[in-house]
Order: sequence, then C-alpha cells, then structure tokens
Amino acid sequence: LFRKVEEETRMETKVVNYNGGDYDVIVVGAGHAGSEAALAAARMGNKTLLITISLEMVAFMPCNPSLGGPAKGVVVREIDALGGEMGHNIDKTYIQMRMLNTGKGPAVRALRAQADKHAYHRQMKWTIEKEKNLTLRQGVVDDLIVEDGTVKGVITNTGAAYHAKAVVLTVGTAARGKIIIGELQYQSGPNNSKAAVKLSEALERLGFDLQRFKTGTPPRVDGNTIDYSKTEEQPGDQTPNHFSFDTPDTSYIPVKDQISSWLTYTNPTTHEILRNNLDRAPMFSGVIEGVGPRYCPSIEDKIVRFADKDRHQVFLEPEGRDTDEFYLDGLSTSMPEEIQHQMIHSVAGLEHAELMRPGYAIEYDVVAPYQLKATLETKLVNNLYTAGQTNGTSGYEEAAGQGLIAGINAGLRAQGKEPFVLKRSDAYIGVMIDDLVTKGTKEPYRLLTSRAEYRLILRHDNADLRLMEKGHAIGLVSDERLAAMEEKKQRVEDEIARLKDFRIKPGEEIDAFVVAHGDKPLKDAIAADAFLRRPYVDYPTLLKFVDAPAVELDRQEVEQVEIQLKYAGYIEKEEAKIERLKRMEAKRIPADIDYQAIEGLATEGRQKLEQIRPTTLAQASRISGVNPADLAILSVYLRQGKLRSEEHTF
Repeated sequence: LFRKVEEETRMETKVVNYNGGDYDVIVVGAGHAGSEAALAAARMGNKTLLITISLEMVAFMPCNPSLGGPAKGVVVREIDALGGEMGHNIDKTYIQMRMLNTGKGPAVRALRAQADKHAYHRQMKWTIEKEKNLTLRQGVVDDLIVEDGTVKGVITNTGAAYHAKAVVLTVGTAARGKIIIGELQYQSGPNNSKAAVKLSEALERLGFDLQRFKTGTPPRVDGNTIDYSKTEEQPGDQTPNHFSFDTPDTSYIPVKDQISSWLTYTNPTTHEILRNNLDRAPMFSGVIEGVGPRYCPSIEDKIVRFADKDRHQVFLEPEGRDTDEFYLDGLSTSMPEEIQHQMIHSVAGLEHAELMRPGYAIEYDVVAPYQLKATLETKLVNNLYTAGQTNGTSGYEEAAGQGLIAGINAGLRAQGKEPFVLKRSDAYIGVMIDDLVTKGTKEPYRLLTSRAEYRLILRHDNADLRLMEKGHAIGLVSDERLAAMEEKKQRVEDEIARLKDFRIKPGEEIDAFVVAHGDKPLKDAIAADAFLRRPYVDYPTLLKFVDAPAVELDRQEVEQVEIQLKYAGYIEKEEAKIERLKRMEAKRIPADIDYQAIEGLATEGRQKLEQIRPTTLAQASRISGVNPADLAILSVYLRQGKLRSEEHTF
C-alpha cells in the first residue's frame, strides 16, 4: 500500500513542460505592483502576460482598504501623471475622500481615499482584461528560465514554459508566505491565498540574497454590532478632490453619499489584556522571525514600545458599500484569536462587536534591494526586474510606483530602447527607488515626506507639471492629455507674469483691508504678486484689488498660482540645490570600476561601494558608510581616469 501511494504521488508531481507561448514581457504577480507593471508594458505596445496565483487577488487590498496619505498620496498622483492606472481606479471606486494636513504647507498636504476593496479589485481586473496587448492568466510560477545570465521566461507548476524578452517579479507577501495567529502557523499568501514557495528557492539557486520580513493586519468586525454613539465620526470632504488629473469635479461623490469612518481609542484595560498575554504573542515568544514595519507596528508592539501612553487611536473603517465588514485600523495583531476577542471588547464602541476575521501576521521573502539597479533590473540576472513588497517596501502605493517603473523598463528593454530612471528631484517614486537601491532596507520600507530633500518641489498638486511630459515620451500619456496639461501650465505662467507686472495702488479700500488684518496702510504701489504673499491674502481676495484675467482660472490653476507665488523664495532655493545635485549626477562611475585598485578608500567605504556599485558620484554620496574622504578620493580617481583617456585619444 505504501509503495502504491508513493508511486501515485510521483505521478501527481511529475510535470511535462510544454511551450505556453512567447511574449515581450511577463509579469509575475497581479497585486498593485504587478497590475501597474503589466498595464504599462502592454500600453507601450509590448505583448504582455500577467500571471497571478489567483484571479480573485488582482489588485486586492488584503490590509487597509485605502490609498494615499502623507507622501503615499503624492505617489498615486505621480503614477497618474506618468500614465499609470491607480489614480483612475481609486477615483472610480472610493467611498470616502479626505485631504489631510490642510492646515499645513503644500509640501505635506496629502489626499487619502477609503476604497471599496471589492469594487477596486473588480475595476482593476476589468481594466486589465480589456487591455488589448495584455493576457491575464491564473498560475503559480515555480521557476525562471535563465540562460547565460539572462532571463528568458518562466515555468509554472502546471508545466507551462512561457518565454519573454523581460520578466518582472511582483510576488509580494506570497513569497514563502507564512501566516501566524498566536500558536497557529500555516503556509499561505495574504488573505489565505496560495503561497509561492518554489520561486523563492529558484531565486536562491541563482544566488540572490533573500531577507525575511513580516507584516500584519487587524481583525475585521461586523459593522452592525458597533456602537457608533461611543465613537467620533470622520466624514469625507465637501471640496472635490481626485487622484487622477483627468477626473472632473462633477464626478465627485457628495459627502452625504460617502461612507464615514469612525474614531475610538484603546484604554488601560485593553493594554492590561495584552500585557497579561505577551507570553503568547508571536512577536515576543520568538515565533516570528521576520522584521516587522517600524511605522505600522502591531498593537502588542505599541503597548511595549510606548508603555507611557494610556491609549492609542483605532479607526473603524468600512471595507465597501456592499459589505458590513469594518477594518480596525490601529489594532494590527497576531495574538491568539481568543485574546483578540477580549481586546476588541475592551474598546469603547466595540463592547459587543462580532469578530468576522481575526488579525494575523504574515512572514515573507524579500529580495535585498541592494541587488537592484535604479531601473529595478537585478544585477545578477539580466532582463529580470522586481517590484513592490518583493523589494522590501510596505504599502500599496509604494508597490504600484515601483511596478510602474519596472514595467516601463521591462517594456523598454523588450523594445531595445534606453532605460527610464526617475531622480530624487523628479518624484517621490525616485526618492523611494534611490533609497532602496542605494541604502537598502532592514525593515519594511515606508515612504515619508521627511525622506525627500526637495518635498516643496515634489508636491501633490504639481505631479502633472513635473512628470506628464516624461509619461508622454514613454508612450503612456496621450497627445490630448499632454496638450491639456501644457495649456494649464501656460495659463498659470501667464497669470503669474501678469500679477508681477500689475501694481496695486494705495487707496481707502485697500488700506481698510490691510489695517483690518493688523497691517499698515500702503505707502506706495505694490506688485500684485508681492501682495499675494501676505499670509492673509489669497487669490480670490486679490482679485478684489486686481483686474480679473482675460481667461478665468479653474480651481487647480488658482492653487498653482498661489503656491508658486507664496513659496517662490523657498522653491528657488530648492531648485538651486537640485542644480547642484544634477552636476554630481553628471559625474558617472564606470560599471567595471575596480574599487580594490583605488588607494586610500576606507575599508567600509570600499566594501559598500563594491556591494552597491553606484552609477554616479551623487549616488555614492548617499551610501551609508561612504564618508566625505572616500568621495574625494573617488572623485580624484575618476577625474584622473578621464584625463588619461583624453590624453590617449589625443
């Protein structure tokens, strides 16, 4: 009987490969990174195959059903400006929209949308299915076809061999995924989907350094069992806002038709329940080996790290219009299920809440990002790209931004064209990728406004002005869309020039206005742009004292005029810094440089330069462990090498 079972098992696992077809680009994984990568490659004219473990997981939101927030919201706008899909998709499927940090400067304002998670998935899946150059297929990729250091395709667990000129891996938390709930552990991808095990093994055989990270998700409860009278309502905005520059204000959902979130708090009883059971917490018992996210810790981690706080925020967030499931944002946990019940019932408003899904932690494999180029192509295998959580990031937005860049570059490689790279001064996406490939990450990476040196340039409002021309050059932005952006840009520039020339003269009305705001009456005429810089003056107020423009500006154009004039001095300073950065970026480092031959480099600096292999002196300056003396030596070495080359040519 044993021999018979063994023979049947061998027969089941024996796979005969067959040729599944030839493509320009293959994308593995259809989460937020994979969806953007596949759409970008296909829209550039490449025959593209998108393979996903489950068709029900296309652009799925297994964690928080929302997009945006500080830095992340800017990334969604940048994706849209470059011709990506995330902004369009959320504008079609949101249930609440809010602009955050409205009381602060434009550099940190951030749009955030609560998504209908199921509608978001369905809309993205439909968009992918309708793309003419794109084939969507369910399958599990077990291996890569690599010949002479170059990827040639993939092999699935059913034996299909698909061939391509470039491959993008966006496996996410499915990569040898393991779900942990208290003492319970089992192999799984997110939301109890199938894990991808053999692909990680294939990457290790190829010599890739894989790290082990961990993330988690909170419990979900039945919204019908929440006592909202004990919570604070968090409604959407009255003012229309959108993630896509194409979405008209007329399509904005009125606040009365949006679905509110609700705010409550943990309390000392909640914390006592957790402290009394820390011995059963996988975070502290040694069960969890992966490194968790610093900026989105579990609730058991928070009560230990912030023991002085007697409460933490818990946002009760709806998961969609056609479900009563609520996401408990702030209660991410991997505690045993019975402890989760106790914890939830200790929170105001959740005393009788019915648990629908327990929270869990998930461990997964990450390709250490120092092994990547700025194009997101791997250094070990040519034409192989990685994106998303596979590269060590957290968040749907970070994943989608990388997916777009990886898909663009895979598509360009398939067409034999030059690669596309965003610099730190171009976009938050450029900041993120440079951070990953230059500094690496020892924990799930999250974009923050503080990571960007030029955040007054990289704003939410001007992503179209910064990036749409680049998207058009790639082939992802239409002529009509570019023309509309250029018209907007011209109207803004014309109005700024007009206000610089227009003089506001002293008079009773203007004097009464400035005095009412605690200012002194005008002694002489003042330029309209200078008057607008006063903190109590906005553009509509300015028009009371200035002739209206020949063409009335829309809301977004008015916003540009105000920001560009009010912050002109700060913007000019940042632009000067960017010019200095460009000069350093222009100092290229040869790909075959021998750091062992450069005398005087510190040991750590030499090791880091050898590992990262920066392409420019500017990138070398951002590597941790490379000190100013190392940079000076490297700069002299490069200059001497150039001089020798010129002498030889002469």
